[in-house]
Amino acid sequence: MKLTIFIIFLSVVFLINAAINYYIIRRGLQVIPDGLILRKILVISVIILASSFFAGRIIERFSINPVSEILIWTGSFWMAFMLYILIMLVFIDELRLLNHWFGIFPSFITNNPEKSKTAAAWTVIVISSVLVFAGHINTYFPVIRKYEIPINKSAGSLKELNIAVASDIHLGTIIGRKKMEMFAEKINSLKPDIILLPGDIIDEDIAPVLEDNMGSSLEMLKAKYGVYAVTGNHEYIGGAEKAVEFLKKHKIKIIRDTSVFIDNSFYIAGREDSSSANFGGKPRKILKDVIENVNFNFPVILMDHQPFNLDEARKAGIDLQLSGHTHHGQLWPLNLITALVYEKSWGLLKKDNTNYYISSGLGGWGPPVRTVNRPEIIHIKLKFAAE
Repeated sequence: MKLTIFIIFLSVVFLINAAINYYIIRRGLQVIPDGLILRKILVISVIILASSFFAGRIIERFSINPVSEILIWTGSFWMAFMLYILIMLVFIDELRLLNHWFGIFPSFITNNPEKSKTAAAWTVIVISSVLVFAGHINTYFPVIRKYEIPINKSAGSLKELNIAVASDIHLGTIIGRKKMEMFAEKINSLKPDIILLPGDIIDEDIAPVLEDNMGSSLEMLKAKYGVYAVTGNHEYIGGAEKAVEFLKKHKIKIIRDTSVFIDNSFYIAGREDSSSANFGGKPRKILKDVIENVNFNFPVILMDHQPFNLDEARKAGIDLQLSGHTHHGQLWPLNLITALVYEKSWGLLKKDNTNYYISSGLGGWGPPVRTVNRPEIIHIKLKFAAE
């Protein structure tokens, strides 16, 4: 089942990738006059760029080396370039269609078709480059978002709880040890009582994480009650058991379809990622079973990586649910799609007495580029009722 789903998914991705890059090649060749060597260079370059990410991932499975890293980095950046080139080419084609119907182009464009094509091509290249460059720089400057949330329950002797939340770190070839060290310093600067990581800590394959000794940067995370995490879909894509073993080794407590009572004051419940059925061969527990031993007189915090079926937490009486996964699109205009797919793609939500925060993530998948939002660390202060 796992292999079949993976093959189907990969086949769809390959077909979409091939179709988009074929379109880019066709449109690029319309700008370059026949007979120029530049036509062959364009075709070969786009084919290499389009296949580099997949080739790098395959090589990485057998051996981590500079070649695999270069291919993955190149292919990751090309994903972002490809998106923005595609958007602008489609926009230009729509303008051409309107011009065909209504003659909207001014004479200086219609009278100079070759120059107009060249100018349009350079416009596409420059705008794409600026967007991708700015989006990459953005990934190095995470924002700390602060929230104060009242919980109308007593937490024993605790009056408040200082929580740092970092979802979707995606440690691997793109986000390595140095960047994780920077993340850890920012998280620790909040002096949190507890650090919560709602899934996708590991990007995919565990090998680059081990190779770069990223466990040492995870061990930098310090909090009074420790660091707790749940699995995400990327832990399952790369092998959940290996990922969990690695995280436990480096002082991350993984909550897997159960709950933990901390300091006789509050509960942290954690759900296994919903992809466990497809990739792990075992469906996760229903929420009722996850929290069967919880005393709801105390505050209950739930981590569930993918923010589907949010009403489950409300009906179960959860006080705060923390999720990630969406990246809120990561690249414009993909945020418009995630806003349609999820009830809440990003930010704070309240339903009756249940609070939710869906994070856009601290790291990122695929392109090391963010054009629609900032990478974020969430700083939540829970204020409890008096005993």
